[in-house]
Amino acid sequence: MILGRLAVGTAAAWAAYTWGAHLVTPGCVWRGPATRRRIALTFDDGPDPIWSERILELLARREVRASFFLVGERAAQAPETVRRIAAADHEIASHGWSHRSLWLCGPRRTEAEIGRAHRLLSDASGRSLRYFRPPWGMVNAAMFGALRRHQERCVLWSIQPEGLRPVPAAQQVRDVLHRAHPGAIVDLHDAEGTRGAPLRLVAALSPMIDGLRETGYELVTVSDLLEGSEAVDRAGRMADATAPGDSVGRVVAMPTSDGAPGSARTRRPRRGGGGTARRPSPSP
Repeated sequence: MILGRLAVGTAAAWAAYTWGAHLVTPGCVWRGPATRRRIALTFDDGPDPIWSERILELLARREVRASFFLVGERAAQAPETVRRIAAADHEIASHGWSHRSLWLCGPRRTEAEIGRAHRLLSDASGRSLRYFRPPWGMVNAAMFGALRRHQERCVLWSIQPEGLRPVPAAQQVRDVLHRAHPGAIVDLHDAEGTRGAPLRLVAALSPMIDGLRETGYELVTVSDLLEGSEAVDRAGRMADATAPGDSVGRVVAMPTSDGAPGSARTRRPRRGGGGTARRPSPSP
């Protein structure tokens, strides 16, 4: 009986730490503003000294800038590729240190995954990292505090043409073009997560870029996509910081129109990235 209760309690705690944390993912970035016909291409799981280099060549031919969410451990083994990504003026972001699912990481391991990758990738690229994408799209409750400490923001995606299951290159192109929308963040893979993913991406990337441009989309980095919206967010956070009871969920007294104290209201968390609360389909 006691062991059974302990097992139930442990399972409930794990569920709250992992599944429960996905209730907070509206605060992550799922897409950018829909005010301009811009789309960000993002690449996960690299750097790969072979496939990432081929992706860089394709992007250079079409003069496209993109965002690369790199795995720290792999970046340590391929520093030249990291330098080439940065030298080509692409954006470097973090995909964690070892690509371990955060569902399998306690608070200390989560801090190590985010902090270690942040330090190595910042040093390797010569730029301070701004964005983090959790491996497989899986978050935990400790991730948000670690990201605040390292001044990174969680970025997920609104279009993913290939996840855990292989998808032919032609189908990936059709899916992206069909689902394209202003502010979209497209999640692609330039290293082996799903078997054969880089080879299919190399075949899909050029027609994908050409098709998006033919329909009037500008291809940009995540930073460029969020430009403006992040300035508004920062201004809102600064305004909140100067107001009494600025913490999320705290009760504050809202003044009436004549400046006198009014009734108490609960300050609710600001929704971010224009997304909805949902757990993303797993991404390698």
